[in-house]
Amino acid sequence: MSETQMYQVVVNHEEQYSVWAADRPLPLGWSSEGTTGSREECLAHIAEVWTDMRPLSVRRVQG
Repeated sequence: MSETQMYQVVVNHEEQYSVWAADRPLPLGWSSEGTTGSREECLAHIAEVWTDMRPLSVRRVQG
């Protein structure tokens, strides 16, 4: 991928985050979170917002 490749932050139903190439179709089960930029910018955003790595279903049970 080129240095100008744009990425987006994606999230699944368990509120798990990932980085995905912005020019590719989203994988099944994932949706755009709204943040786009370089890979590093997207990873920095994920580090800020994804503070509890447990899947949503586990957080609901454990409280």
